[in-house]
Amino acid sequence: MADFTLDEDQQQIQDMMRKFARNEFRPMARQCDEDADIPVDLFDKTWELGLTMNAVPESFGGFGMDRSVVTSAIIAEELAWGDISLALAATAPLLMMIPVLEFGTEDQQAAWLPKFTNETPFIATAALLEPRIGFSPFALQTTVTRDGNDLVLNGQKCMVPLADRAEHILVFASAGDSTAGNVQALVVDKNAPGLSVGEREKNLGLHALPLFPVTFDNCRVPGTNLLGGEAGIDYHRLLNLARVITSAMAVGVARASHEYARDYAKERTAFGEPIASRQAIAFMLAESAMEIDAMRLMAWKAAWMLDRNEDATCESTLAKHYCADQTMKVTDYGVQILGGHGYIREHPVELWFRNGRAFAIMEGLAIG
Repeated sequence: MADFTLDEDQQQIQDMMRKFARNEFRPMARQCDEDADIPVDLFDKTWELGLTMNAVPESFGGFGMDRSVVTSAIIAEELAWGDISLALAATAPLLMMIPVLEFGTEDQQAAWLPKFTNETPFIATAALLEPRIGFSPFALQTTVTRDGNDLVLNGQKCMVPLADRAEHILVFASAGDSTAGNVQALVVDKNAPGLSVGEREKNLGLHALPLFPVTFDNCRVPGTNLLGGEAGIDYHRLLNLARVITSAMAVGVARASHEYARDYAKERTAFGEPIASRQAIAFMLAESAMEIDAMRLMAWKAAWMLDRNEDATCESTLAKHYCADQTMKVTDYGVQILGGHGYIREHPVELWFRNGRAFAIMEGLAIG
């Protein structure tokens, strides 16, 4: 039976990430959203957290710490509680590092993993989403074909984080009919011929996070950059890892909105009493608290199964969809509880509401 009592190490990690999110992310989140920009020094600060270096084996320059998806979910929730845009930017290098760690050949790990253990940040990202209605990760229209010793990519991706500054982009493409077994991952260098990054996307939320469309027009990639070589990747596992971390981040955003609305309702008075004593407000706060706990348990259960190398496809998919829906509800409640104040930028609940909407379409923007 699963036991989600945090051990001493997990408790310390949770406390450290919560402190970092409170001291570093929260103070700059609003300004980053307004400016649609992330300060360069933020990458230096998040790099010092060791999010990539901790998991890299000592033979490649890392610390070789044991990986735990549950612990990664704890980290993701706390960082997203600080700000989801900054959290996604901070964890973008993991989008390439984790798949290489899990499925890279010995030569690929030796070539790429040391890049994530340098003293200075190494920016990498991944491209999964495609710009069309009804996108499915199991029906990719971006294709990869072999031409001699090279691989040729054709297609278009969207919402690729940090694509303008990433040294490498891990691209998911179909090598045949639209099935998970035919999805391959390729590491594409930023200077690869046929790769072009479009103008930055403008979205309802995630304003601080640089997201870009990326086009591949007969983009040639060395055959050695096919992740996992001929063995390929376990695409289902990668999607499950991504969905668990995305769900955990949704918990963080929902929790941030709930805590702010709860504290506001306790302090705001109307007709001589705190508005938290009003039944309509109290019910929304209670429902939010219940849903946040349910969201977290669903994410942690799927993470626990992945730590045991069990198939968590059902659990991670349910967690992703449930957390996306409930984050929208909880952040909407946050706006409602503040009334007119919830609609103005003086309070952050409108920011969390806009950012929370992204979870319904977010696929492959985080992994752990």
